[in-house]
Amino acid sequence: MKAVHVPVLLLLLLLRPVYILGKCIFDEVQSSVSVVSSPIAQTSSSDWAFNANGAKSQVIAAEGHRRTPLQTTRTPLHAKSLHPHPHRPKRMDKEMIKDIVEPQPMRIKTWIPRESPIISQWERERVEAALSGAISTVSNLLSVIRVPDRLLLNRDINKYCRFIWRNRSSANYNRCGRANEKYRSEHCLGLTIPDDHLRGYDVYPHPDQAALRTLKPAGPGVPDTDFILYVSTQSTEKCRADSSVLAYSAHCETDTEGRPVAGAMVICREPLSVKEFSHEGMVQTVIHELFHILGFSRELFSTWRDCSLSCQMGVGCCSHGHVTNTDETGQMRLYSPSVRKALHTHLNSTHAELGAPLENQDAGSGGLSSHWEARVLQGSIMTAVLGEPSLVRIDLVTLSALRDTGWYSVNFSQAQSLLWGEGEGVLFGSLSTCNQPSSFFCTGSGLGCHYLHLHKGECQSDKYLEGCRIYKPLANGSECWKEENEGGGSEDEWSEEIYHTDSRCFLSTLIRQDQSSISVSVAGRCYRHRCTGRNRYQIQLKGSDWLHCPAGGSIEVTGYRGAVYCPDKRLCYYHEAISLISPHHPFNSAQLFTASPAIQRDHSLSKQPMPPLSSPNSDPGLHLSMSRYRTLMTVTVLGVTAVLSTPILIIVYRKCCSDTVRVHALRDPPAVVHLQAA
Repeated sequence: MKAVHVPVLLLLLLLRPVYILGKCIFDEVQSSVSVVSSPIAQTSSSDWAFNANGAKSQVIAAEGHRRTPLQTTRTPLHAKSLHPHPHRPKRMDKEMIKDIVEPQPMRIKTWIPRESPIISQWERERVEAALSGAISTVSNLLSVIRVPDRLLLNRDINKYCRFIWRNRSSANYNRCGRANEKYRSEHCLGLTIPDDHLRGYDVYPHPDQAALRTLKPAGPGVPDTDFILYVSTQSTEKCRADSSVLAYSAHCETDTEGRPVAGAMVICREPLSVKEFSHEGMVQTVIHELFHILGFSRELFSTWRDCSLSCQMGVGCCSHGHVTNTDETGQMRLYSPSVRKALHTHLNSTHAELGAPLENQDAGSGGLSSHWEARVLQGSIMTAVLGEPSLVRIDLVTLSALRDTGWYSVNFSQAQSLLWGEGEGVLFGSLSTCNQPSSFFCTGSGLGCHYLHLHKGECQSDKYLEGCRIYKPLANGSECWKEENEGGGSEDEWSEEIYHTDSRCFLSTLIRQDQSSISVSVAGRCYRHRCTGRNRYQIQLKGSDWLHCPAGGSIEVTGYRGAVYCPDKRLCYYHEAISLISPHHPFNSAQLFTASPAIQRDHSLSKQPMPPLSSPNSDPGLHLSMSRYRTLMTVTVLGVTAVLSTPILIIVYRKCCSDTVRVHALRDPPAVVHLQAA
């Protein structure tokens, strides 16, 4: 019988396009929107400062008068001096703090404009469920000093007014002198804002006389609301132009502090009816868009403020200065204080010039993007393309950016672990290093496992990776944790895979000994796993006992040729390393912050609690421990077809756990060139 080369069969299955959940076009949309800014009122962001506990202190200047908001300072920032802080005045005296106001969870209200297209009941239910889940999550993450009484939006004077008094010496400077007869209403991303939500407007016919003519009285406003989101579900030209666009949005008005208080979101109608519709994916898309319109926007970077008490200016907030700049390689980065601290912690670096990189593939003329660079923060909810829901994280770096706006107190305890690049140092994700095989990046086009081990993967690149390659989930049936994938591939007949809620992807060359006609390369296979301690676990093949799988090593199984390779510090290591949202259970926002059942079991099985991902220093050997697993990944990306015969995998046998398993210790990987980094 002629031997069948299994990888060729598997690659035929990969000709289908990789499943992409959502592409963001926020910057394109936001740049087309005219934002209404509120007139300066007595109370402003300059009157408040967040203290260490997230409360805001109302600050009164020594002479007893409130200060008007500071103008945004655009301080030139040199790449060699990345400390974007403006001048700091003298420290505040304690008596200058008048009272403490506690921020409260943000109240976001949705409004469907009257002219919105009529949609079916099931479409409405899907949209409402996604909005409810996203808003609940965001409100759990962000707190604000709430809008007192009712939210009233301003009208755009450039729309309702035909002539504005521009003589600075006139009493009615910057007021409307003549109305625009064609003016009818205000719009946000094409959606009509009801008059009930808007302030009225007047006309002052004479430049120096107080006499006015009220053309429209103020509406009653929107009660119990800190941000209002106008939502429409429709099939627009933008939706039809790209099927991967699930929704798009923009903010339309800011208050006296510069905080966005109104925005609009168009949810594309087409994705609601496709077979692959994912409720969890739509929820994450809405969260992504909300983060944009609440402040994570290149249009707003220059308005971010330091509202911590450490600013201590005699008024509450001071400008961060110019928070974006390019590094010596031309990469645009965000250098706001909390973001820099979070990224230093994540990468375990103290490099003075390390800021969070912004995506350069969708940057505008000024080089700015409202997304993180995918090579460095893959899996973050604020990258330009969202993947399969179980692989997306609301990460600490993103939440730090929202804190640095100065408008929000952030619930950091709800941040999700972003394993991508954790502890890898300042050069991680750079174009100069990503082509070196590692546990995160790969080369070639071989088969393997996504770095979270939830999915089988293929080594691929895309527009945002710029030639760097990672293991991306296969198009269909790649989820090891989906039981319905059982028996979905021809490889199931000989590989003894198990698809189960506690199954994960393992690099494997196992094949039954009676399948002598089949040649096998390293690929990702789905086997069950269970935790027995921190970074300790067992695996199970179809029909086998539970077998000890040593992290960083490999095992052989009696009755099989080949081996299974055991990832180090990926499974049973962090409480929140994996966050699955089962398609069989209703979604709720709390699930975004809950570990999978397999990880939850670690609490009872481990003798010591597993530290959160945000504390990498708890394990001094963390950044050296991946060397063995990198060796395994190197073997995979090189497409080795006879793994046990390669020099890298010289095997030392020893008995462990049972006579059916052989455990292998891997030799040290070959030396690599270390790039100079701080």
